[in-house]
Amino acid sequence: MLALVDALGNLVRFVLMPANRYDTVGVAPLIKGVEFGAMLADKAFDSNWIIDDMNARGAKIVISQRPQRLQPMAIDSEMYKWRHLIENYFQKLKEFKRIAMRSDKTDASYAAMICLCSAIINSR
Repeated sequence: MLALVDALGNLVRFVLMPANRYDTVGVAPLIKGVEFGAMLADKAFDSNWIIDDMNARGAKIVISQRPQRLQPMAIDSEMYKWRHLIENYFQKLKEFKRIAMRSDKTDASYAAMICLCSAIINSR
């Protein structure tokens, strides 16, 4: 699962992914049509096409880079510290046993559970 959260750590959008796929495959549908000023992500999202898309949007790129990147970019280390909001969202979601164990049989029921749990998290 890939999730897009806002500056407060609230779920904006999510995409379910097959287990053995690159994370970058789900980024395009996740960010399509969404306006934002910065993208905070980990090394899994260090991809040239994502960086080019963010530059075209005028968004600030705060992505930890892989060591083999030929042209390293400078990142805002203070802004990168806010990435914990994304991790915190996933930890809050995993408080719900059904989500953590992935006990739903279909993608539709799993997505519905994520929406329900996100609504509960936002109401706290």
